[in-house]
Amino acid sequence: MSSAVVFQIQSILIYSLMIFGITKRKNRKVHVPVMSAVLIWDVILILQIELGRGAVEKASKAVINPMLLNIHVTFAVLSVVFYVLLVFTGRALLKGNAQARPRHRVFGWTAFTLRSLTLITSFFAVVPQ
Repeated sequence: MSSAVVFQIQSILIYSLMIFGITKRKNRKVHVPVMSAVLIWDVILILQIELGRGAVEKASKAVINPMLLNIHVTFAVLSVVFYVLLVFTGRALLKGNAQARPRHRVFGWTAFTLRSLTLITSFFAVVPQ
């Protein structure tokens, strides 16, 4: 099994777990650990892709890369940016700051949308080695 297939399987599992975590958003005892696992696993997947394929080096050649690859990389990077925002607002919520909830909700749906687009574009932008 090629590394591309392993990465795609992991990506689908992460996405599925993300959907499960979102459906449990009203149950803090389930939502927080599931979504924490999703964020950590997704960042680990990015590190695996970097170590296995030199993704940063390829992404830095944006001028010569296919447009779809550049779009895919943009979605992936923005997903991680929103993960960081989710961690900050999520921690604020856990500390009892209810004012963080609207931002957390917007950041969450934005991250989910970006992660969805990352998954979709990965099937077209990433060429197996």
